[in-house]
Amino acid sequence: MAHLRHVVTLPLGFALALAAAPASADVKTGVDAWSRGEYELAIKEWLGPAAKGDADAQFNMGQAYKLGKGVTLDMKRAEAWYRKAAAQGHVKAADTLGLVLFQQDRKTEALPFIQAAAERGEPRAQYILGIAHFNGDLVGKDWVRAYALMSRASAAGLEQATRSLATMDGIVPLEQRQLAMSLSAELEQKAQENRSRQFAAADLGVRSAPTAPLRPAQSGAPLERTELPPSTRYNPAPPSVPSGPVTAGADFANPVTMQQPKRIAVAPALQTKPPAKPAVVPAPKPTAQPAAKPRMAAPAPAPAAKGNWRVQLGAFGVKSNADSLWAKVRGRAELAGHGRIDLASGSVTRLLAGGFATLADADKACAALKSGGFTCLVVRP
Repeated sequence: MAHLRHVVTLPLGFALALAAAPASADVKTGVDAWSRGEYELAIKEWLGPAAKGDADAQFNMGQAYKLGKGVTLDMKRAEAWYRKAAAQGHVKAADTLGLVLFQQDRKTEALPFIQAAAERGEPRAQYILGIAHFNGDLVGKDWVRAYALMSRASAAGLEQATRSLATMDGIVPLEQRQLAMSLSAELEQKAQENRSRQFAAADLGVRSAPTAPLRPAQSGAPLERTELPPSTRYNPAPPSVPSGPVTAGADFANPVTMQQPKRIAVAPALQTKPPAKPAVVPAPKPTAQPAAKPRMAAPAPAPAAKGNWRVQLGAFGVKSNADSLWAKVRGRAELAGHGRIDLASGSVTRLLAGGFATLADADKACAALKSGGFTCLVVRP
């Protein structure tokens, strides 16, 4: 049986960039001391700036408490320091906070941080969110987005994502994987734009907004110690076809057992019987032909629709496949008056229907297509 599992490791690096203001000399001195193994001296250098609001120092204090070096391991204090830095827009602090919350099984609280990190292209967050979309856990089930996110995480070198992507290849239909290819490119472009804005803000010394909605730290019993398992080297095994139901689950999600996709057998050629001897049929007697009825005028074609919203029908490496799909859907009522759009993206051609005036119109058309057995994706202007 195939399983989608997660093993997420947290970064052990310390921050000197992307803070609300340039790192102070004390923070750099503390990082230098830490690199020499002088952990208590590093804490002494960071504590003052952290108390005064230095986001880098706050993040580093969180790391120290999480690792238990120079101070007693205390995840509650680590979380508090991460929150202080994240509230100032410290990207690494927000990313680490989301992963820590996730590891502590506080998934609902972690989700906004995971989503924000995934939008910036953080591969571990993309991996977690991809599995969530695959299973429909905390977020809507969306195999196209799940496959696209997992593809980005795999492309970044995350071995767990590569293994999960191989599992998805045997479950997600081909048309949805083709849609995911174009969505993956869009996600990467948006991630680059987000990273560029954040680096520009850091260079200008502009205070960044929090990367995810923050809530006050919850009071209660001390948090249990959570050891974060390291990534393991991936030794690929020969692909195999599951013999039974496929478990599309993850450690953090309620596994969803999916039946093995049914294969559609190729219809055999029609069997024809040997022709029988022709029977002698008497010629019919001539009969009077009824007067021809006047033909009804053909209905006028639907007026061309106008609007900037589009519905993507697929992404194809072979253009003739796009032509074949368009021939199947162009006569459907929901696409009447909506013209075909071909967008080339490298070696892939994206097939879209354009001219939808509003998001609601595009959603309605896409829903009708899905009910007819087709796959689609609404594309914003």
